[in-house]
Amino acid sequence: MIKSLYKTFQKWSEKGSVYIISDTHFEDEDCMLMNSDWLAPDEAIKIIKNMVHKNDTLIHLGDVGNPEYMKQIPAYKVLLLGNHDQSVKRFEPYFDEVYPGPLFIADRILLSHEPVYGLEEWCVNIHGHVHNGKSTKTHINLASDVCGYTPVSLGNMIKKGLLSDTKDIHRLTIDGATEKKYLRKD
Repeated sequence: MIKSLYKTFQKWSEKGSVYIISDTHFEDEDCMLMNSDWLAPDEAIKIIKNMVHKNDTLIHLGDVGNPEYMKQIPAYKVLLLGNHDQSVKRFEPYFDEVYPGPLFIADRILLSHEPVYGLEEWCVNIHGHVHNGKSTKTHINLASDVCGYTPVSLGNMIKKGLLSDTKDIHRLTIDGATEKKYLRKD
C-alpha cells in the first residue's frame, strides 16, 4: 500500500502496484508522422500487459487513442483526459475512474496530462503530452515514446526518492513566515 497517497486513492495500491503511462495514441495515424518508430497498438499493449496485472492499477494520463485496446489490460484503470480525448462519457466504458483534468493524489504529487508549471518548489508533476521532452526532478514525463512504451511504477518512484527534493507547502509557508519575522527584528 502506498500510504503517502491521499486516503481516497490508497485503494489503487491495496492489492497490487500502481503504474502510470501517458499518450499511447492507439491507432492515431499522426503518431507515425511524428515518429516513424511509433509502436503498433498490439505491441504497446503487450509491453503494458507484461508489467501490469490483474490486481494492479494503471493510471493513463491521457491521449489514449482507440479505447477498445484498454479492454485487453486486466487491471483497475484510471484515466485523466488528454487533449486528444473527447469526453468523460466516451471513456467510462473502458476505465474504472475518469477525471477531466489534473489531480493531486498526495500532498506533493500532481498528475496531469500536460505539464503544470509554477509548482516545482512544493510538488512533483507526473505528466505526458511532451513527446520530445525529458524528465526533470519535478516534471516526470511519461509519454509512451519518452518512457519506452513501458508503464512506470509509482511505488518504486517514491521509494527511489521522488519527493526528496520537494518541501511540503505547509513547511514552505512556515519557513517563509519565520524568515520574515527574523528580517523584521533586524
